[in-house]
Amino acid sequence: MKKRRFLPDAVYRGRFAPSPTGPLHFGSLVAALGSYLDAKHHNGIWLVRMEDLDTPRCVPGAADDILRTLEVFGLHSDEPLIYQSRRTSAYEEALHILQAQSAVYPCCCTRREIADSALHGIEGPIYPGTCRNGIPAGRERRAWRVATNNPAIEFDDILQGRISQRLESEIGDFVVKRADGLFAYQLAVVVDDAFQNITHIVRGADLLYSTPRQIHLQRLLGLTTPTYMHLPIAVNAQGEKLSKQTLAPAITGDDALTTLIAALTFLRQQPPGDLRGATIEQVLQWGTANWQPERLKNFRQFPV
Repeated sequence: MKKRRFLPDAVYRGRFAPSPTGPLHFGSLVAALGSYLDAKHHNGIWLVRMEDLDTPRCVPGAADDILRTLEVFGLHSDEPLIYQSRRTSAYEEALHILQAQSAVYPCCCTRREIADSALHGIEGPIYPGTCRNGIPAGRERRAWRVATNNPAIEFDDILQGRISQRLESEIGDFVVKRADGLFAYQLAVVVDDAFQNITHIVRGADLLYSTPRQIHLQRLLGLTTPTYMHLPIAVNAQGEKLSKQTLAPAITGDDALTTLIAALTFLRQQPPGDLRGATIEQVLQWGTANWQPERLKNFRQFPV
């Protein structure tokens, strides 16, 4: 894998990367809008990438539905889309690089075995390192894990401040190729961000604690670390993130203007009342010119 460097003629390259597990809901629109406004406010490039790698969870037709919805809201990718499902060879190449460094190792453990023997960390069970020194006799490889260590990985998030995480003790050695043969999100997103020369990642705060794992992989693969901004996520009355699992309703284009203004309001941008008589394009122009993400500083969620 050739080391990717940011293009000298593109100071800012951002992206929105939905997973087609269902239609867009309000929380997804907020993430798309926030990333779009930040890119356009900095005269940057904004891309859409379809993260359809986890094929068992992808819903037929959902990718096209997401793209149609983004079009209704005036959110157009500046370059052709890429689909993760078509980039398996790139992830395989990255895995080979990690294997050549002995940075990954085969693992035979099942989820049940890990849950029964592991400590609980910030995102579930912490892998206890059972296969670090080799697979036990009589067992076969199920997945590939990347080895971690305990020096703190730190980064400065534009909204959330200094984030520090010790991967080995807080997360554990994590999977980069799953037992079902699919590549894991953490590896794919790092490879794709480098491939597209992404300089700024604006996304929901639910992915905040995934970032140190991605930085760890970026360092192993010799890739540049982008700038990160994690937006507050939209939650329901029970404090649950809006998602398919929490039965978040799909957004439609029936009243796109009202919904777009509601997303701006959620992002604390204080859109003026006269925008209710504007077009979608005019609302986006106002949002781009007046984008003030500092109003979201230190917030990780807002109720809808």
